[in-house]
Amino acid sequence: MTKRRKKILPVAIVLFLILGYFIADFLLFDGVKPKYINQNGFQATYFAKDGLENKPAIIFIGGGQSGDYWAQEFAKKEMVGLSLPYIGGEGLPTLPEEIELTYFENTINWLSQQPQVDASKIVVMGASKNAELALIIASTFPKLVGGVVAYAPSSVSWSNTVLPYNSDEVKASWKYKGIDVPYIPMEKIVGNETDKIETLTYWDSGLAKADSLSQAIIKVEQITAPILLFSGLDDKVWPSAYMADMIERRLKNNSFGYSFQNIKYENAGHMISANPDYDSAYRTGVMNIKGKEYQFEFGGTQEGDFKAKQDARIRLMEFLEKL
Repeated sequence: MTKRRKKILPVAIVLFLILGYFIADFLLFDGVKPKYINQNGFQATYFAKDGLENKPAIIFIGGGQSGDYWAQEFAKKEMVGLSLPYIGGEGLPTLPEEIELTYFENTINWLSQQPQVDASKIVVMGASKNAELALIIASTFPKLVGGVVAYAPSSVSWSNTVLPYNSDEVKASWKYKGIDVPYIPMEKIVGNETDKIETLTYWDSGLAKADSLSQAIIKVEQITAPILLFSGLDDKVWPSAYMADMIERRLKNNSFGYSFQNIKYENAGHMISANPDYDSAYRTGVMNIKGKEYQFEFGGTQEGDFKAKQDARIRLMEFLEKL
């Protein structure tokens, strides 16, 4: 083999591999290429097919893998998906405490200006603590939000100290223009002599604080858009089904004039917002309290969670189609 051939062969192999990669990517990829957004004071990943105009847009509060998954799914259905983190990234707050709601206001205003988006059909979606935030966003900016989806929701705003890794000082989780969103002040969860921790009694103790509760209840009656709630009746992380019922009662007492669904699942726990295609066998999580790790239960059964996730996806897509 000549020296020239020896030089050409490696280059040809590299070019062949690169070409093969792009061909495989084109043939196998069935989703939508994400676009990273870092402007107007927020960071997000944007999913939309080319050529879309005037379609519903769904913001998944919290971003991450779940946010990217759901945003991709919405884009496949000819909608716009936005995966929106608000902590942890470069330039974002480190902890979920004293988070400014203007961050989300800026996001929605930017999104409403995109040609692919129908500004009257911007939906905020979240799970667990982010479901709390989604409901607060919708009640704070009713003219900007066209729908709310909350998995394992909260009916109240909680203080920052509900998470063990947050600062020890009690603070608001959320603020708007520098003013605290009223909250239930909570002592941090404490450990014990075992390697397990039960969290439901912790939340129940907070909901029993009558004085704080009346101030911290999310003003869901201010929302001027359809609301969809999902919860597991065996949620062992926090009492999401009970809090969903609190939301329903408040809406009924205030003659809520928009579509409302409070869907609760038997044998389902806290993790019903996870990927519905994935039948997870994980039944517990890990919480680190002052250097010691504790297991806590998500609740539900593997079969119950899987059925709930799949049914919830169907109902979610139906909800979005009716906007």
